[in-house]
Amino acid sequence: MAYEVNLGQRTAKVDVLSRNGNKVLLDIDGHKYDVDIAMVEQGVYSILYNGHSYNVELIESDNSKKYIVNTFAKTFNVEVVDAESKYISSRSQGMQQEEENLVASPMPGKVVKIPVKAGDQVLAGQTLIVVEAMKMQSEFKASHDKTVLEVLVKEGDTVNAHQLMMKLE
Repeated sequence: MAYEVNLGQRTAKVDVLSRNGNKVLLDIDGHKYDVDIAMVEQGVYSILYNGHSYNVELIESDNSKKYIVNTFAKTFNVEVVDAESKYISSRSQGMQQEEENLVASPMPGKVVKIPVKAGDQVLAGQTLIVVEAMKMQSEFKASHDKTVLEVLVKEGDTVNAHQLMMKLE
């Protein structure tokens, strides 16, 4: 079964070629990967590939095709694209820019660090806020060069799922 997967500005074609228990053969953009994937707890997976172990946490958003993916070092916004997703995306183009200017927590957690303040100019990829949830820290980064309009939380605050934490311009 083939999918398109959006990972930031990149779109990858992912095809599950075979599955036998935890063993999965994937084709990602024409390259084959033989991996062993096991769920170690709800939403947390261990992936073995080429003698290396990777731990990945998947957090489902409101839309069952969008995820926050946490690895040891990075956090990614990922969307699985199918025909329904393409249709919905084409209908809501105007709303995307507004969503990029809002930073909300995908799940309950604790604000660990806020390295920016209102009025700061931030660059694409710059860390805006760090939230800890389920013993993992997630960094929220600027998608484009922006200005911080308002910081709605402070370090040490507990945040709820989908709580707005910061506004950008």
